[in-house]
Amino acid sequence: MKQAVISATGLYTPPHSISNEELVESFNAYVELFNAENAAAIEAGTVTALEPSSAAFIEKASGIKSRHVMNKEGVLDPRRMAPHLPERANDELSVQAEMCVAAAQEALARAGRTAADIDMVLVACSNMQRAYPAMAVEVQQALGIEGFGFDMNVACSSATFGIQTAATAVQTGQARAVLVLNPEITSGHLDYRDRDSHFIFGDACTAIIVEAADTAVSKHQFAILDMKLKTSFSNNIRNNFGFLNRGDEAGVGQPDKLFKQQGRKVFKDVCPMAAEMIKNAIANAGLDVSQVSRYWLHQANLSMNQLIVRMILGRDATPEEAPVILDTYANTSSAGSIIAFHKHQDDLPQGAYGVICSFGAGYSIGSVVVKKL
Repeated sequence: MKQAVISATGLYTPPHSISNEELVESFNAYVELFNAENAAAIEAGTVTALEPSSAAFIEKASGIKSRHVMNKEGVLDPRRMAPHLPERANDELSVQAEMCVAAAQEALARAGRTAADIDMVLVACSNMQRAYPAMAVEVQQALGIEGFGFDMNVACSSATFGIQTAATAVQTGQARAVLVLNPEITSGHLDYRDRDSHFIFGDACTAIIVEAADTAVSKHQFAILDMKLKTSFSNNIRNNFGFLNRGDEAGVGQPDKLFKQQGRKVFKDVCPMAAEMIKNAIANAGLDVSQVSRYWLHQANLSMNQLIVRMILGRDATPEEAPVILDTYANTSSAGSIIAFHKHQDDLPQGAYGVICSFGAGYSIGSVVVKKL
């Protein structure tokens, strides 16, 4: 069986950024409008008045200071509070495919590859902008790639599950090289009217090239030593939007059709699961925790990441051991751990070990143990 390597990564960052202060100003303006419009009902006790937010609250709760989005104006409009991305004609490149192409081009350049070297395209993210045709097939056409492509969704763990699928295709000879893409427009399924979660997400797209070690030419190679996946059903993170509830009569636009979570339950459930999986993956790779130099974790919440690594190491991690991009990108779902990996890999010496780990709705957890070549 062939040895699979991650030979390169790429990143597309949207052009617009929203600071906590800007987001809070918009949210608090909405709160004032809501409370004014519902003043009589609030006084009668039939409607609960909304409470304002603050930048200090957001940073303390999450570690987030800003986020990138595909559309800023719509998100910050107190009467809209959602991105405005005009629908494109069927013969135009879709928004997610456009993000994928940009990230893929950087990954291909870093890998020293062209479209002719790729046999398989996998788009893996938390929400696709349409049901079909598959986003991966559109990206395949846009890049001029032969072979095949398909989509997959494992929420925030989509990237690590995608790496597993890609590595298996390479190991078995099904594909010479696989392009894995994670186009996350998380601003589209975030409820910006919810004080407890309106600050969580940001948009981005990452690209990963997985190929056979014996033909890889990149200077950025990481051998894949071990891969572990786990799912366990939970309602604590949920988004009920789908084609079976289309139309206003079915409740589109209602809160439960957007992102919802029971944060404390998620924190309590997921942290020990992720820490245990990472430790098992390290052991299965024939390593000791002390040999691992870096942990590229899913960028959901700073406290979660700190606790998970503390459970693994028995102490607090240094910024170099567990790099954070959450402060400027926010939670970018499946793209988060790969953004951290992309931005914090080149300084590692040859022979260094690391772990990419994601965790999210499902619950789903994926870990990939790698070695810098």
